[in-house]
Amino acid sequence: MKIFISADIEGTTGICHWDETEKNHADWKYFSDQMTKEVAAACQGAMDAGCEDIVVKDAHDSARNIDPRGLPECVRLHRGWAGLPGSMMMGIDNSFDGCVFTGYHSGAGWATSPLSHTMNTSLSAVKINGERISEMTINALMAAYYGVPLLCVTGDKGICDAAKAANPNIETVPVNEGCGNGVLSLHPDVAIRRIREAVARALRKSDRQSMLYPMPAHFSVEICYKNHQSANSSSWYPGVRRIDDTTVGFESDDYMEVLRTFKFIL
Repeated sequence: MKIFISADIEGTTGICHWDETEKNHADWKYFSDQMTKEVAAACQGAMDAGCEDIVVKDAHDSARNIDPRGLPECVRLHRGWAGLPGSMMMGIDNSFDGCVFTGYHSGAGWATSPLSHTMNTSLSAVKINGERISEMTINALMAAYYGVPLLCVTGDKGICDAAKAANPNIETVPVNEGCGNGVLSLHPDVAIRRIREAVARALRKSDRQSMLYPMPAHFSVEICYKNHQSANSSSWYPGVRRIDDTTVGFESDDYMEVLRTFKFIL
């Protein structure tokens, strides 16, 4: 089996402040270590189920957060950014048997995490077909584009609930629950154990394709910025229209065209 793991940090166990996400801040070190341990737990769970080929994308900020020394030797780690539409899913293709998202977080405008955002903090909402989405949605759809099921999502309760709402067969491990500007979290060792168990359980399912994220036939996209200048600038991208002072939109039947547009205007 071959598994792809996309790892973020804002859904790491216990994290609740932007200082804890920033590489050059003292608070970051602990959470980068915990991020590494949670990714390693997902890898161990995959290995428990017989997986011997694992690709991990460090998908937060600089993409230089995970300590490679903390991962199993069978893992290949993608660090840094290639500048392509794949972004947090760089390297995914139809050769993978499944994907796992660790450390994922609620989307822009959601009240379920103090660190809610979608790709960056300049947006108040991103919608597809009228529903507010998250990075989980964007990346799960990219996996589905290649026919790769989303086996497990770990992170805050809001994002785990969203994954279950999209497809109840997806395994989830909620490690934090947003409480205003704070979080209620599991003990970090409990989170690590549950992540390992959930990934192994997902991979042992006889019908992993039942965990495929649902792919719409058409994409009607709206992006709402926090300031009108960004909306004005993005409205000049081909196919993008201005909806109101802070909102732009576009339409496509091809998800790769959606990702291409996101690359330039998100």
